Amino acid sequence: MSHSTVPRSRDEAKTKRTVAETADTAATRRPERRPGRLSLRLRLRRDRTLILMTLPAVALVLVFNYIPILGNVVAFQEYDPYISDNGFVAILESPWVGFEQFQRIFEDSAFWDAVRNTLVLFFLQLVLFFPVPILLALLINSVIRPRVRAVAQAILYLPHFFSWVLVITVFQQIFGGAGIIAQTLRQHGYEGFDLMTDPGIFKFLVTAEGVWKDAGWGIIVFLAALASVSPDLYEAAAMDGAGRWRRMWHVTLPALRPVIALLLVLRVGDALTVGFEQILLQRDAVGPGAAEVLDTYVWWNGVRNQDFGFAAAAGLIKGLVSVALVLAANKVAHMMGEQGVYKK
Repeated sequence: MSHSTVPRSRDEAKTKRTVAETADTAATRRPERRPGRLSLRLRLRRDRTLILMTLPAVALVLVFNYIPILGNVVAFQEYDPYISDNGFVAILESPWVGFEQFQRIFEDSAFWDAVRNTLVLFFLQLVLFFPVPILLALLINSVIRPRVRAVAQAILYLPHFFSWVLVITVFQQIFGGAGIIAQTLRQHGYEGFDLMTDPGIFKFLVTAEGVWKDAGWGIIVFLAALASVSPDLYEAAAMDGAGRWRRMWHVTLPALRPVIALLLVLRVGDALTVGFEQILLQRDAVGPGAAEVLDTYVWWNGVRNQDFGFAAAAGLIKGLVSVALVLAANKVAHMMGEQGVYKK
């Protein structure tokens, strides 16, 4: 051992040992911080501008989306809004009935008819409507000329801005009893028809209206996903001898898979909402047997008759089932290797 490595005195060795023990103790007490991880205080200070910008949106969500959830308590009451001019006081003074409103709902055959119609419309829209934006996005993305692509996208996106009143009016003028098709058939000696009042095809009519109105909106999401695909992947596939269809199958569709999984989870969670305004406008034309869904059931049997406790109970059932569907669909997405709405 060299002379330079030996302590010159006992005090010096003791001092070094004390410093080492102090450093070990401090390292033990100091919480480990991940490399590059900032403290909460520093992150708040860094992002204070963005936080201030989002505060109005957060306040709107709280006021109009989360605070009204507390009003679901009327589902367990015989709620009477006329007890007091103050709605909060009316909730406090309304008598409690427990699960009586839920029992009324489950014993009502019209409720189960509405559930059946809702599920039938959901599966039809899932099979016939959900793939349409994907196919249109692939078709538009395959167009080489940017000007033609932009014009096609604008034309398909335009109906999204139409109200349901206008959409139903357009379909009435085309497929109604006095529509263009029926009048043309009568002029040539054939019997006319009125698809707008036929209960048998109402579910297909509603799906067709939804496709015409909202398919362009879905195209934007899928085109944005396709824009993130590197052209090098297509070039490499072409060099390996892959044709147009094989490039679409092995490059394009895998790029769309995460977006498809996410939108499918959200669509499943929204299964019990199949278009309140759209169906309410056509309910009288085809009758409640074909057009009654959960949203219109709540409206007619609860809100319109001022049975608010009954309406709140039906809405609460719908909300709980929708949450369960989102969780189940998200679990399936995780099993398929996709992120879904949130990570594991």
